[in-house]
Amino acid sequence: MIKIFRRWLDQIFVEEESIILLLLIACSMVVLITMGNMLAPAITSLILAFMMQGLIGQLTARNVPQWASVSIAFIIFVGTFLTALLVILPLAWNQMANLFNELPGMMSQWQQLMLVLPEKYPSIFTEQQIQEWIVLARSETAKMGQSVLSFSISKIPNVVGILIFVVLVPILVFFFLKDRQVLLNWMGGFLPEQRPMLEKIWHEMNDQVANYVRGKAVEIVIVGLVSYLVFTLFGLNYAALLGVLVGLSVVIPFIGAAVVTLPIAMIAFFQWGWSSEFLTLIAIYAVIQALDGNVLVPLLFSEAVNLHPVAIILAVLVFGGFWGLWGVFFAIPLATLIKAVINAWPVAKSGNAAAE
Repeated sequence: MIKIFRRWLDQIFVEEESIILLLLIACSMVVLITMGNMLAPAITSLILAFMMQGLIGQLTARNVPQWASVSIAFIIFVGTFLTALLVILPLAWNQMANLFNELPGMMSQWQQLMLVLPEKYPSIFTEQQIQEWIVLARSETAKMGQSVLSFSISKIPNVVGILIFVVLVPILVFFFLKDRQVLLNWMGGFLPEQRPMLEKIWHEMNDQVANYVRGKAVEIVIVGLVSYLVFTLFGLNYAALLGVLVGLSVVIPFIGAAVVTLPIAMIAFFQWGWSSEFLTLIAIYAVIQALDGNVLVPLLFSEAVNLHPVAIILAVLVFGGFWGLWGVFFAIPLATLIKAVINAWPVAKSGNAAAE
């Protein structure tokens, strides 16, 4: 048994590069799990700087000096960051607070509608079932309200930490943009000079992850903004909150759009009832989702992520369970990284076998 295990290890770790790659992955996981909260500003800044590299590359390709490209990208980032922080988030938060204040009234309307079901469909619904559903809905609504309130109260002592986060992120983004090559050269100094497998994985991940992250950020903005404008045009309540939810829903493939449809339909129904406004809004929302999936996504994602839908859903569940929203956002890039490592590993083994 020991000989079989040693032979298996010799087949996998045939050179130091594979061992180094395994150590890098293990160390990264340990750092993220043990110090993820402390390093959150640095990790967030690194991700944001990575997203801005595409714009810097396009400006540099048009003969714009490096310092000017970095300055333009940083100004755009700061403007977007401040808009989201000072305008979009407070507006969405206020609308969410108003929504929770109006939930009891919505629950009363919903209860009246539900109590009619046993009279119209006695063979399907019983009054006892409806009462159980009403009690369950009230209980879940109360829990949601308590969660939001406790979240708000628990964050009060962390105001200083939030302010530090807000100040540190733009500063770190600037230095990551300005000294990108210096940092990459410094990190490369710890790796072997001959690293074909690592370079192959790096180039594949740099192309696919860069395309995915930047494209997904643009998709969030476009889908969220278009949805907000449509909701505002129809006079739908909580338009900003719902627009933010629709934008964020594109982060979760296959599931996000279906989940966010429920609050949109419920709020529209409680506002207008079964009317032409309700049906028209739902139809236009369906068109937005169809255009997103069939037009916007193919335009934004030039490098298709070749992953099976089951692998994507499993990646969302696993990485989302580890790191919450960030894990969901980067589930596909992380799954692509695993796929790139698996694809590159046999190439290194076959190359070594041929050399021997």
